Amino acid sequence: MTHFKRKLFTIHSWFGLITGFFLLLLGLSGSLLVFLDELDEAIYRKILTVEPHTAPLPLDSLYKIITRQYPHLNGVAWTNPGAGQDQSYQFRLYGNDGRLISYDLGAINLNPYTGEILRQGRSDDLEVGWMQWIFQFHFSFHLGMPGEALAAVLGLTMLISIATGTFVYRKFFWKTLLFRTKINRKNWRTISSDLHRMAGVWSLALNVVIFFTGFWMNLFAFKKDIWAKEMRPTPANTVFAQSFDTLLLKARQTMPDLQPDYVYLPTQPARKFSVRGALKNESPLFISGNAIHFDAQTGKMTSLYRYADLPFGKKMEALAYPLHIGNFGGIGLKILYIIVGLTPGVLSITGFILWRRLKKKRSVSDIPVQKPKN
Repeated sequence: MTHFKRKLFTIHSWFGLITGFFLLLLGLSGSLLVFLDELDEAIYRKILTVEPHTAPLPLDSLYKIITRQYPHLNGVAWTNPGAGQDQSYQFRLYGNDGRLISYDLGAINLNPYTGEILRQGRSDDLEVGWMQWIFQFHFSFHLGMPGEALAAVLGLTMLISIATGTFVYRKFFWKTLLFRTKINRKNWRTISSDLHRMAGVWSLALNVVIFFTGFWMNLFAFKKDIWAKEMRPTPANTVFAQSFDTLLLKARQTMPDLQPDYVYLPTQPARKFSVRGALKNESPLFISGNAIHFDAQTGKMTSLYRYADLPFGKKMEALAYPLHIGNFGGIGLKILYIIVGLTPGVLSITGFILWRRLKKKRSVSDIPVQKPKN
């Protein structure tokens, strides 16, 4: 092994050792979140299933129920506007208690026909269920802004590990892809070594996508003004002049090809009413690139954009979230994301075994050998 390659191997090993435990947690939580909606619905079906009636209550009525319950919010997002007749409406709650170490997400589920609150609470406890807890844990470790910055750093360190590992094991790259390598079952060291290389090679491309997008989406955690805002508690909710039902109808009429997936209901003066989703006959991959915004006081449309019309930089930015979570394909793609999501854990464990073996080997080689006396 050349001096340069040995240095890269050392960097690769230490980055993996230092961040391995956290990457294992990110991989496990991320794999579960691939089926966030499906698992949440399955686990809490009894709580979240409702009896259908003639017509649901107006969105304005549900909004009033939420804002009376939570008088200090940064905003409310209707996260399942395509809910079936027997499904509750789920809203994400954005708040701020003025503490840096808490990320103030929450959720509330309402019976759309009666307005009854079926489930509510913060995402950093278990009041709204395991899946919401895991969702917030995945990007912040429940440590607020410091946790989000840590998640971004971990994304970057994983990319460095991938880059150094690709160079160190480059001779095995094509052999592995062409199925010309087999696991040597001679002992734990050979098994770990081969598993480490094979898992790294086969998951390389998708892991680059997942960890780069994760790093990119958490970059805001390094902005000084964001930290300053997090230390200012949210003021009281604002009363808006416009009906949100009317604005939603306007959005549908203005963009009839838009299939709403996320409806943002403002609670503060500077925020806009917005509707986001995929266009008809368009891949869900572009879901974040189509949106329409309205001023909630005047009812005037402030912006409208489609993914196809965005500049290149904005297009790449819009792809980050769906590429990170793998929600733009069928069941096969989701299973692939789960498998690849587990590879950081496999790489961490096998990498640790290799490091321990190498350390023991070096320790033995450092023991001086005594020459026999004549």
